[in-house]
Amino acid sequence: MSAVSDTHSPAQAERTPREVFVALSGLIVTMFVAVLSGTVVSTSMPRIIADLGGDQSAYTWVITASLLATAVSTPIWGKLADLVNRKVLLQLSIGLFVVGTAIAGFAQDTTTLIAVRVVQGLGAGGLMSLVMIIVALIISPRERGKYMGFVGGIMAVATIGGPLLGGVITDAWGWRANFFLPLPLAIVALVLLQFTLHLPKMPKRPVKIDFLGAALMAVGVSLALVWVTLGDKEFAWDSKTSLVMIGVAAAALIAFVIVEFFVAEPIVPMKLFKNRTFTLAVIASIAIGVAMFATSVFLAQYFQLARGATPTESGLMTIPMIVGQMGASIIVGALISRFGKWKGFMVAGALLVIAGTFLMTTLRYDTDYLVVSVAMVVLGAGLGMVMQNLTLVVQNDTPVSQLGAASSNVNFFRSIAGTVGVTVMGSLLATQVSTHIADGFEGFVPSSPEELEALKGLQSGALPNVHELPDTIRVIIEGAYGQGISEVFWIAVPLAVLSLIAIAFLPNKKLSTKSAAQELAEELAEDAENAVVELAEAEIGAPVATVAEQFDEADDSREPVGVATGSVAAVEGRDAPEARR
Repeated sequence: MSAVSDTHSPAQAERTPREVFVALSGLIVTMFVAVLSGTVVSTSMPRIIADLGGDQSAYTWVITASLLATAVSTPIWGKLADLVNRKVLLQLSIGLFVVGTAIAGFAQDTTTLIAVRVVQGLGAGGLMSLVMIIVALIISPRERGKYMGFVGGIMAVATIGGPLLGGVITDAWGWRANFFLPLPLAIVALVLLQFTLHLPKMPKRPVKIDFLGAALMAVGVSLALVWVTLGDKEFAWDSKTSLVMIGVAAAALIAFVIVEFFVAEPIVPMKLFKNRTFTLAVIASIAIGVAMFATSVFLAQYFQLARGATPTESGLMTIPMIVGQMGASIIVGALISRFGKWKGFMVAGALLVIAGTFLMTTLRYDTDYLVVSVAMVVLGAGLGMVMQNLTLVVQNDTPVSQLGAASSNVNFFRSIAGTVGVTVMGSLLATQVSTHIADGFEGFVPSSPEELEALKGLQSGALPNVHELPDTIRVIIEGAYGQGISEVFWIAVPLAVLSLIAIAFLPNKKLSTKSAAQELAEELAEDAENAVVELAEAEIGAPVATVAEQFDEADDSREPVGVATGSVAAVEGRDAPEARR
């Protein structure tokens, strides 16, 4: 008992601000590497797909493969975090992420790139789950906004600087160099984590992984996404192939839900849905996930394919979005820590997401950049006010023993929604762009060899390098992509309204001032106390509370407590000679 108590004592869980920042240093570098690895590549993705000979479907799947792997692995990492060493899990996830990112730099075709993006996604799933879980262990919900505001400032550097740096590197040395840039920083992150991150030891529990549930979930979600992506292209919607794919996907997902009710350690514990906060946060995360992932994926395409920007210019153009998101995240996080109120900020954020997604539907290839900037700032601010705080309110209303599962499943449903949303929107975009291009070229007759060569390249279906096209063809392509991208954002608008409704009904529970480590220590102390009480009751043959009450009565009345009552025959004071005999 003493060893357990010492390890998890509340006093030990208390940390000074300096100790918190030291513990966060490795996490900050880890998150910096993860964000930088994605942002330095985002602006060059249209160029990457074009150079590798991929089409719009390949573009979507390069993004979707990583998102799918992240989504499927996120709850598994979260469940493991409730069972085994979290620090080792975080280091392992960094390793997978970096290996996948580095190998991607050598890809020679889109198939290889998609495969290594899966490895990258597996690592990202761990980072998404474990960083927030570890932060919850060492910082209370009330204070978390203040520290996460500081972390958000560091992330702003990676998020704003990444696209700019990626664009410069792509234009100077080619897009492959972007994949190798984060490697030195990843090594630094691993070293810092080893020496600065010290977490309370986990209570020993049997480790049982829900492999069957993981397999069923992966099969169901993957088949559903393949069906959405290839439907109406490789096979008709009402074909036998289509019916078999969607039938197997539905059966796998239904089986997954059933399995989760019966396994010892489910990936998605169904009893979590009895918690109103968790259920509503999941609904809101689904809607927010679509807006978040769609924006990150399609903005780069909008600037490069609808406005003819280079990767460097594209990175510069996305700054308003990043400033809005990171600025709101930092400011609102600090305000939540100061006042302990979160509901109003999240409702306001949801309203901004609705406004931002609606503004995105109005964009065209020739929309004034000031209008585009306003749309990005509004949407970015809304996402920054809502995203991290959904995880915060769930962690605040979840037992510490289920912290990993609850936190990771909010991210899981957000990732799944984002993956499905991007796939559906990408499929719709390919259809819309093809239609708009066909309409634009109706009656068009090439007047130069350059125009004829450009038309032949477009017929292959590969994404074009728009800035290299002749002006007459370039305008048609930009118009098609500008209108197509704006049209797909209509999918995000009603989902944003759904997120507002879910957030409005979230229970407005006060933020706790205890970290998860402190709560864990108290739970263990309470368990130890209960164990002592049970042992005492077994020894004396009566409930301890009853014995204590009878001692109090005996002390007040100075009368002996009779053995006939089934309690201990003991009294206190000099007025009980019979009892002493």
